[in-house]
Amino acid sequence: MSITEGATLPDASFTVIGDDGPATVALSDKVKGRKVVIFAVPGAFTPTCHSAHVPSFIRTGDAFAAKGVDEILCVSVNDPFVMKAWGEATGATNAGITMLSDAGAEFTRAIGMTFDAPPVGLLSRSRRYAMLVEDGTVTALNVEEGPGSCEVSAGEALLTRA
Repeated sequence: MSITEGATLPDASFTVIGDDGPATVALSDKVKGRKVVIFAVPGAFTPTCHSAHVPSFIRTGDAFAAKGVDEILCVSVNDPFVMKAWGEATGATNAGITMLSDAGAEFTRAIGMTFDAPPVGLLSRSRRYAMLVEDGTVTALNVEEGPGSCEVSAGEALLTRA
């Protein structure tokens, strides 16, 4: 069953590459008492993710901050080294977007957002979505019907609900 608006996010941890190497980030530390955006993509460096989804949150970052959003988190079922490189390549890291690796898809499975696309080598990946989370509760959730679309999950679309 997929997560819905009004639901509380499950406990989860992600991996990032920091100055001292790999580090674990607890989702609870990111959301407790905070207003955050979480958006997920099927894969780093894939066409729609790279050219549309991440740029939409770079463009809207200041507008989200003006609406009280403390942080924007990007989740993908990729390893943390790829997420670090992708954040640098897209400018997401410089824009203040936190790139989180859900390498084993644990979080993605826990919220019911996995999908497979074997013809293009995507197995147990995340559906494309964007959510607004306040103190661990999902207050807005926009999920794309197909992995190649970036309309309802784009930064501009979620911003209208923030």
